[in-house]
Amino acid sequence: MLDPTELRYAFEPVFTDIKERSTVAESFIDRSLYQVYVATLWANVVLSPGEAGIDEEDLEDLHDLVVGEIKAVLGQQEDLTSVFTFIDSKAGEQAMLEAKLNQTHKDLLAYFSSMILDPDGHKKWMDEIRDNL
Repeated sequence: MLDPTELRYAFEPVFTDIKERSTVAESFIDRSLYQVYVATLWANVVLSPGEAGIDEEDLEDLHDLVVGEIKAVLGQQEDLTSVFTFIDSKAGEQAMLEAKLNQTHKDLLAYFSSMILDPDGHKKWMDEIRDNL
């Protein structure tokens, strides 16, 4: 398990990369693209913490770190829930198209949106899928 300082150090290059990839015209952040990248980061880390170099126990601290980054870039009212609410919207769908995400990538983000925005509905949906296999 990493302490919060080690976690910040480990993920700082990722946060910097996301900001750089989302920046247009030197200092303007494309909010839509930024949200697609942050959602992708969170989904991948949650699915495979070990591949990201962390333990599952680190996810709570990483969540706080990611939310802090989101607030610093998008505003104090924003968090992971608002990012996935965006992903689940028409504007989010358009942002994913513009980012040229493949269908598997879009499905991953839709899956996480479902899990975060409607955990009970997500569980019911997953139970139905399992029952039909």
